[in-house]
Amino acid sequence: MRCNEPDDCGFTSALQAIGGKWKTSLLWALHLRPHRFAELRRLLPGISEKVLTQQLRQMEADGLISRHDYKEVPPRVEYSVTSLGLSLNDAVTAMSKWGKQHEVWKARPKTAA
Repeated sequence: MRCNEPDDCGFTSALQAIGGKWKTSLLWALHLRPHRFAELRRLLPGISEKVLTQQLRQMEADGLISRHDYKEVPPRVEYSVTSLGLSLNDAVTAMSKWGKQHEVWKARPKTAA
């Protein structure tokens, strides 16, 4: 597949929206119900606060999730998936199924850290 510009290729556009280590996991967590920042951090062991913040901001800018600030004391903010984000459920489910069936990462040679 060849694309002259990223905007010309739907596949490239999709990967830019959900690519990376955490975005599909965040979508999966949020598709069931809204979560607060700390809840998402607990659901995704290994993600740093900085990376979680970056990923949430990117996904919000792309329209995949929304951020609701309740203007309470103490502050309360929840993240939820939008209808655009929900439209990715079938694709994310299919990728998960493919990954479980093939587990290509197991075939990779181990590299020294």
